Amino acid sequence: MAEQETDFTPERISRLEFLNQIMQGLLIALGLGMLWMMESVRNGFFGLLDRFNLKPRGRKASAFPPGRPRRRVVKQARS
Repeated sequence: MAEQETDFTPERISRLEFLNQIMQGLLIALGLGMLWMMESVRNGFFGLLDRFNLKPRGRKASAFPPGRPRRRVVKQARS
């Protein structure tokens, strides 16, 4: 198989586009680092709960608390 020689010329970008690409990469890395830190804090917290043999939630959570619901005034829409 004969090697084919190709002429490759990269596309030139402006300084602003170059800095934009650098900033985008740095911000993506920062966001991933923050997610990693939050995950490690979460794992540490639940590990602490495991060591104390505590459940994360004592009772079942409900979207509807006990008792009578509050009365809400219905406003008529303007037409």
